[in-house]
Amino acid sequence: MLLDVEESQLVLVDYQQRLMPAIHEGEAVLANAVRLARIAKLLQVPIWGTEENPDGLGDTVEALQPHVAGRVIAKMAFDGTEDLLPRLKPAPKAQGGNARSLPKHLQKAAPQAAPGRESLVLAGCEAHVCLLQTALGLLEQELEVWVVTDACGSRSERNRDAAFDRLAGAGAELVTTEMVAFEWLRDAEHPRFKEVLTLLK
Repeated sequence: MLLDVEESQLVLVDYQQRLMPAIHEGEAVLANAVRLARIAKLLQVPIWGTEENPDGLGDTVEALQPHVAGRVIAKMAFDGTEDLLPRLKPAPKAQGGNARSLPKHLQKAAPQAAPGRESLVLAGCEAHVCLLQTALGLLEQELEVWVVTDACGSRSERNRDAAFDRLAGAGAELVTTEMVAFEWLRDAEHPRFKEVLTLLK
């Protein structure tokens, strides 16, 4: 199973100003998150951000702010599912009608909502806390979860790797930034191929 760009949304979890300096290999993690966000923007993939306790951990880092502007969700729970879900998977609209409506045989079928983008590409910090709990929460909602390992981090390598082991066991797909980019593109004739390739180099 490959990622489908038309079915994807990108969720960037808690890349915050006071947290990132403590993240193991934080510069590389953030560089991949920025690369991922730029590619998503080029390919018109919706991007969301979360901030855990922003009063304590600060805002989203400057490098990511342009990509998530107006789409950042502040939260206090480590699992961001409850806050994210209404935006990622809007509830279906109730069908209208009342007792004075036309008889059923004269009514036109109500238009069905277009299928949502239910492949969620997640990256963030800390991998073993907010990212893990959010990914598990989204999996419980029967959404596809793809975790971009080279754009995730924790304060220690051991915690990060334990999160990846647990996520894989729970059914999340573990991928890298380049895997996501090339699966979204699918072939070298994609009109954005050269621009994406430049971002990956």
